[in-house]
Amino acid sequence: MTASSLALSSGLLAAQSVVGSAAPATGAAALAWLLIAVPAASAAVLLLAGRAADPWGHWLGVLASAFSAGLGLVILTQLLGLPAADRVLGVPLWRWFGAGDLDVRLGLRLDPLSLTFVVLVTCVGFLIHLYSVAYMAHDRDRRRFFAYLNFFIAAMLTLVLGDSYIALFIGWEGVGLASYLLIGFWNTADADAPQAERFTSRENAAAAKKAFIMNRVGDVGLLLAMMACIAQVGSVAFDTVLPAAQDGGISAGWLTAIGFSLLLAACGKSAQFPLQAWLGDAMAGPTPVSALIHAATMVTAGVYLIVRSGAVFEGAPDAQLAVVVVGAITLVLGAVIGCAKDDMKKVLAASTMSQIGYMMLGAGLGPIGYAFAIFHLLTHGFFKAQLFLGAGSVMHAMSDQVNMRRFGGLRRAMKITWITMGIGWLAILGIPPFSGFWSKDRIIEAAFVGDGARPWILGTIALLGAGLTAFYMSRLFFMIFHGRPRWTTAKDIEGEVHPHESGWLMTLPLIVLSVFSLGLGGALTVGNAFVTWLEPVTGHATHGEPVLPATAIMLATLALVIVGIITAWAMYVRRDVPTVVQRANVLVEAARHDMYQDTINEAVAMRPGQGLVLAAGASDRYVVDGAVEGLAKGTAALGRLTARTESGYVRSYAGYMFGGAVLALIAVLAGRF
Repeated sequence: MTASSLALSSGLLAAQSVVGSAAPATGAAALAWLLIAVPAASAAVLLLAGRAADPWGHWLGVLASAFSAGLGLVILTQLLGLPAADRVLGVPLWRWFGAGDLDVRLGLRLDPLSLTFVVLVTCVGFLIHLYSVAYMAHDRDRRRFFAYLNFFIAAMLTLVLGDSYIALFIGWEGVGLASYLLIGFWNTADADAPQAERFTSRENAAAAKKAFIMNRVGDVGLLLAMMACIAQVGSVAFDTVLPAAQDGGISAGWLTAIGFSLLLAACGKSAQFPLQAWLGDAMAGPTPVSALIHAATMVTAGVYLIVRSGAVFEGAPDAQLAVVVVGAITLVLGAVIGCAKDDMKKVLAASTMSQIGYMMLGAGLGPIGYAFAIFHLLTHGFFKAQLFLGAGSVMHAMSDQVNMRRFGGLRRAMKITWITMGIGWLAILGIPPFSGFWSKDRIIEAAFVGDGARPWILGTIALLGAGLTAFYMSRLFFMIFHGRPRWTTAKDIEGEVHPHESGWLMTLPLIVLSVFSLGLGGALTVGNAFVTWLEPVTGHATHGEPVLPATAIMLATLALVIVGIITAWAMYVRRDVPTVVQRANVLVEAARHDMYQDTINEAVAMRPGQGLVLAAGASDRYVVDGAVEGLAKGTAALGRLTARTESGYVRSYAGYMFGGAVLALIAVLAGRF
């Protein structure tokens, strides 16, 4: 990136988000509801039709996603033809309910931010659908898989197109449900299946539940934020809440509370610290699911929420700083974990965690940071989908194995996958002219803008992340495609493999995604096009100079990237890679165990909860039930004692009367003395 381009677009905190009202949509934009309705209807048909749809159901899913992609591009073209000030359109749908002064209406908001997500979700989603036709060809439940994929697309489009927090929340919960269904898709092993298959099925179900529950923790934040909005302005519509936040209609204290609540929601959905533990286990689902979750849907939702709520965070500096801190911690945490994993998909999952951390860091830097965060989200969506689908191609060739220690030398057997994954690798490293160079480097440069120690701290962390990214992604690429072959043979438990290139339905999406990974970032940088495109949402940001020259930051970033590549080459190409895990230092062992995040979560949240449940159970059993049962037993014992006095003999009753008379006489005499 040149210094002049940075001068145009690296301002921080100097502009305010634009949160004006939407004009009524016309033309193709008025049909935006079909973007959601068509894939949702397709999902319903595939689920209700049952096995009758098995022969053609997958093609219906592909057709539905293709329709949404086509309509999305048409609406994008329509918005590009409008003046910048008019690129905010609304599509009212219906009145949902009313309670007192609260009137909740559902509608869609079409603006540069939502349309950017529409294009990403639908185009990448279509390519993933097409790829899945071949990838899931032999799965008995392929029709159901495509139904869930269509539902995922519809839910994500609801999330980004909704014109209020409650419409966003409907999509938010929809993607949570879709991810649960898809992560645990392979959890239906038959009762007579081999023990290993049944164990894997249980593990997949547990991974799905883990993702679902951890996301519910984040959902509490979004619910609290909506409650606060209703308490303060009586609405959850963006056109009401965001102008009030910008114009002082909501106090700074309440904005801070809303901001922290929204950040909690974003941490859960986007797998940010401290709610990131579910993301690695989400690899239990089929690889196309991983591509969809990591590239275009689930984990990008948190970044969208922060950027859409920019006016809230601009009025709450403490919450905005928390966004930066969370992003900085997560980008390093994910990178460190990625350096030590041997599971190919889990390396890519850690990579997503780290790259979303970059986006959160950018989103916390202010108005221009919003644009850079979404820019990197867009380019990352294409090359991360490419990397995941490339990993799926490798799995297809290696009998579903994911252990990189048993790969090596695959470039000779899988030339197309090698070349396309190589393009994705260079893109995520930020090597010019690939897309990541134009988007991630902008966040790094923006991190160096500011006063005092803050730009030095944030900039250094961002640079460190770039170096670590280069190392772990080069490690992945080299261990898969370079070095000597370490494939399993007939003597291995995993079984012998015969590497081969995938069919055209799998390689064609990889080739198409390669074009975007190579040229999208540079194309959107010409004339500062993407930042200008987002100005109707983010506002125009003024110039801000980094504490180091832009050229020096760029050269330092590239130097660290080259060091990471060379280090990985020396360790995993020039040296033999052991086929079994070797003992390592404390940091590497911690990274292999995800920095013990599950252990920490169990100690902090699960075990105290289990102790509370045990204490409540004991209290119920021994205190509440004990008191009731003790009273009943005491009453029964008293009854049995009394029953013994009722013998039916006259002499016994005469004795009782005599004893009573004696006691009465004693009492009278005692009273007189």
